[in-house]
Amino acid sequence: MFKLKYLIGRIKNMNIKNMFSTISDIHNKTGKSKIFLFIDMIICAIKYQSGYVDYLLFEMWNLNSDERKTVLTRGKNNIFVKYYNNKEYNHIFLNKSEFNERFKDYLNRDYIILNDNKKEFNKFIKKHKIIFCKPINGTHGDNMQKIVVSEFDGDLYDYLVSKNLKLIEEVVTQCKEMNELYPHAINTVRLITVNRYDGVVKLVAAYQRIGNHGYIVDNYNGGGMVVPINEKTGVIEYPAVDKLKNVYHKHPMTDTSIVGFKIPMYKDAVSLAKKAAKVVKEVRYVGWDIAITDKGPTIIEGNEYPGHDIYQLPAHRTNNIGVLPKFEESLGKIKDLSKKVK
Repeated sequence: MFKLKYLIGRIKNMNIKNMFSTISDIHNKTGKSKIFLFIDMIICAIKYQSGYVDYLLFEMWNLNSDERKTVLTRGKNNIFVKYYNNKEYNHIFLNKSEFNERFKDYLNRDYIILNDNKKEFNKFIKKHKIIFCKPINGTHGDNMQKIVVSEFDGDLYDYLVSKNLKLIEEVVTQCKEMNELYPHAINTVRLITVNRYDGVVKLVAAYQRIGNHGYIVDNYNGGGMVVPINEKTGVIEYPAVDKLKNVYHKHPMTDTSIVGFKIPMYKDAVSLAKKAAKVVKEVRYVGWDIAITDKGPTIIEGNEYPGHDIYQLPAHRTNNIGVLPKFEESLGKIKDLSKKVK
């Protein structure tokens, strides 16, 4: 009954046009019949709670039933989120100014929130010659701007307000090793933690996000790339992958090796994430984006919906096994949790 309700909900929210466009793309790539792909997609939705985006992203047509069971699909990840996170407190993570205020002890950087405080802002930009400007609400690094104050022509305060860029931060300077990896963006470490109801904080998984193409953000959905980090050693063991499924053993712009790259101050970053995980007890399952600076790790943001799309890409799977078994070790069995979140 639960899976039937899930399927009905998925169909109601599904973009049918995009679904059939996805089927055509997979057909052109694999030669598999469109009828087969359509039926298989529906089967995956019923049995594994995956939508057509998951089906494409994780290349589920290449997986057998046992392998499919190990994939952390959107539907299954939603169960983790519902069980551990009270949506009434999501605003703390979604509103960047509120997030900064709540987690200011973990940011290790100066910031100001624009709110009829032009004099204070002018003092801020005298101290910080380059600023990073963010909308209060937003994801994927959308609409963020990095501004050199001396090069701006006009009233900077009025400009930022007009663009709704009201959270202004000093620019984070990443450490030498991260800069050599890619210098145009802060290459953040994504650490997924859970503050379990038994009081134990666990590191669920770790990933490195890397910018590309000269962009100032490292987001996978914004032109960047992603790769798993060995949670125990802090070393990258796979090549990175971008959303177009390009595979990178070395960074194309810096020639820095990605495979074998050791995350600086990795244990300190994990410790920081685990401390932050205890701040908002109503939101227990979080993906933390952490920058590594010469002063130590610093939190850039926390994600109350930690996502699932970047965690088990085909190039990062061993023997076609997804990350669900790993996540269940820390978060609990999906079968058991699904009964509690109905």
